[in-house]
Amino acid sequence: MLTKVMVPKLKLVLCIPLLWIQTVTNAQTKSYEGTGNLKYVDPLIGNVGHLLEPTRPTVQLPNQMIRMFPQRKDYKDDQISSFPLNVVSHRLGQVFALSPSIQDPQVSNWKKNMTYDYDLEINRPWYYSTYLVDDEVKVEFTPGKKTGYFKFEFPSKSHKSLLFGNYNDGQNEFNFISARELTAVEIYHGNIKVYLYGIFSEDGVTGTVQNGGLSSVSKVAGKDAKAYISFPKNSSGKIEFKYAISYISTAQAKKNYDKELKQRDFNAQYAVAEEAWAKVINQIHSTGGTEAQKRSFYTALYRCYERMVDISEDGQYFSGFDNKIHQSNRPFYVDDWAWDTYLAHHPLRVILNPAQEEDMLNSYVNMYEQSGWMPTFPVLFGDHACMNGFHSTISFLDAHRKGLKNFDLNKAYEGLAKNANEATMLPWRNGPKTELDDIYHSKGFFPALAIGESEYVPAVDKFEKRQAVAVTLGNSYDDWALGQLAKDMGKKEDFAKFNARGQNYRNLWNPENQMFMPKDKNGNWVKIDPKFDGGMGGREYYDENNGWTYLWQVQQDVNGLIGLLGGKTGFENKLDQLFREPLGRSQYEFQARFPDVTGIVGQFSMGNEPSFHIPYLYNFTDSPWKTQKRIRFLLDTWFKDNVFGIPGDEDGGGMTAFVVFSSIGFYPLTPGLPVYTIGSPVFENVTIDLPNGKTFQMIANNCSVINKYIQSAKFDGQVLTRPWFTHNQLISGGKLELEMGPKPNKKWGVE
Repeated sequence: MLTKVMVPKLKLVLCIPLLWIQTVTNAQTKSYEGTGNLKYVDPLIGNVGHLLEPTRPTVQLPNQMIRMFPQRKDYKDDQISSFPLNVVSHRLGQVFALSPSIQDPQVSNWKKNMTYDYDLEINRPWYYSTYLVDDEVKVEFTPGKKTGYFKFEFPSKSHKSLLFGNYNDGQNEFNFISARELTAVEIYHGNIKVYLYGIFSEDGVTGTVQNGGLSSVSKVAGKDAKAYISFPKNSSGKIEFKYAISYISTAQAKKNYDKELKQRDFNAQYAVAEEAWAKVINQIHSTGGTEAQKRSFYTALYRCYERMVDISEDGQYFSGFDNKIHQSNRPFYVDDWAWDTYLAHHPLRVILNPAQEEDMLNSYVNMYEQSGWMPTFPVLFGDHACMNGFHSTISFLDAHRKGLKNFDLNKAYEGLAKNANEATMLPWRNGPKTELDDIYHSKGFFPALAIGESEYVPAVDKFEKRQAVAVTLGNSYDDWALGQLAKDMGKKEDFAKFNARGQNYRNLWNPENQMFMPKDKNGNWVKIDPKFDGGMGGREYYDENNGWTYLWQVQQDVNGLIGLLGGKTGFENKLDQLFREPLGRSQYEFQARFPDVTGIVGQFSMGNEPSFHIPYLYNFTDSPWKTQKRIRFLLDTWFKDNVFGIPGDEDGGGMTAFVVFSSIGFYPLTPGLPVYTIGSPVFENVTIDLPNGKTFQMIANNCSVINKYIQSAKFDGQVLTRPWFTHNQLISGGKLELEMGPKPNKKWGVE
């Protein structure tokens, strides 16, 4: 697909008016050439979702607090409602709505939506620009860490106003402290105060709005508080707005501004932002592959830096886990959805930036100390109880076993063990355990209700239900991970306890159905159709997916699952069946029940996180070549380099980390074990610059779209006959060399 990112000069010449061309700065023109692999990054990939949430063209510095994207339904929507000064969380809201307007705010109703032209929009990780065609206003933005920088170009002899509003209900405040300075406070999520300091490039006439009434008063507070600043009709029309955000105070927002933006113009900040992205994107070098594969790969890598975000400010940070300000010389990170990120996102960071991963895990430890629980989905306002499982346990084990040490492992273990012993496992719930958890602890499974049976435990979420099989399987993995940590730390009794609980998945194995099936509180099988029963998303028994997906949720004991399926042959046959099994009903009916099951191949769902490891399970069979076949097919089919290029909820790096690993050619099938399993790389040569000064190299000789099968392999010059290598081999600067061909070598990798 040809896009403006691929052919920028042609677009600029043919599509953009002369005035637009003249106002594009040298720095902006340079952005299209890109620095190294930056030219392949396209934030528009996936901006139209198949069924679920699309990606957004997020503009930010890697893992930094300020995130911005225009507020619209998705890329198909030709109207922008506003530009947020900060997207506080990946999908949980934003603060301070900004809109340019050529209407006089003192006499006209405020414009609600702004029409833009898709082809006059520029999207880069460090820069955004659009042209509002009705008002003929050009908008530009570039981010800092705690700051943002907007430029507006208004038509001559028009009204020139910037309108400010809120995204959240609450007692919000705007205050013009001079003719070109603004402070503001917006209440986010009920009690979090977000502070703003901003400065305009020239003096203006300021005013406020409350309850629909206009006022020249410079300060306003209340639920419907809005503000505006207007500039003279005869001004140049080139208005800049530089601002900073703080979660601590207005004074700290001013300090953030002074530190980052006071001495910088737009081009200087642009250059800082571009360089920040060049550093992380160019950490992985590649040759070979198609242009489309490079665009999908490097855009996926960009997505992996959207979360977590550092909210520290000058050696202090506000924590929503105890609503206090804390002093610390280390970054404090929030916005992580562990159900999505433990699989590949955290393991990828362990390779690319282990020191940052240590800081993130240290943040988890701080959150436990502040709140009394180890979080599951830590965001700005605290733990956002979401999905199921305590999968941060797995991330701690994975980091520990891969040599990361710069966090308090003993304190982390204390919090993880408290979750395992005392917290409720109920989906989308925080707090102490319930009677249902007691059944898990005593009988080794989370109990289910029969079809049509009324819920009798008030704590169960009315929509999310019990998810009894998913909860049992997920917590079995978590308990195994905790047991392994206990083993490594010399806690023998805890190891015996939690290692045994890691086998709880076996308690729901139904040999007749060859599936994991629900049981009631008395241990009796609940008879269901594992393909379709369980209500919306199968949530009474599974979670967003059906029994075919949850059949494989035993990453911690794949050999045990092989035994349950009768050995390698039965295991392989079941995998084959997964990718071929029909829906059993129309796709319309199936996806009306399971809207999260997207990217469907048979009963396999590429668009949902529990499926990521499944294609790699063929490496446990006598047919590793099938992993190579499946991975290439899935990457090529579902991860295209266009607006439809993400098959499910991407979740800010949760899904695209799978693309990064799989495109390079290996994957962390079992986070918690420091080994990687080999797939089928799409590039001829990949080099990862490791933080320890060494490089890992993957060479795939003769690799192409057709030559996807491994014929033979070497690691550091030694013949490799199995599809695995260790994390220590990787970080020691290892070299994996593959010979590729068009037909499978059915003997390679068979153990």
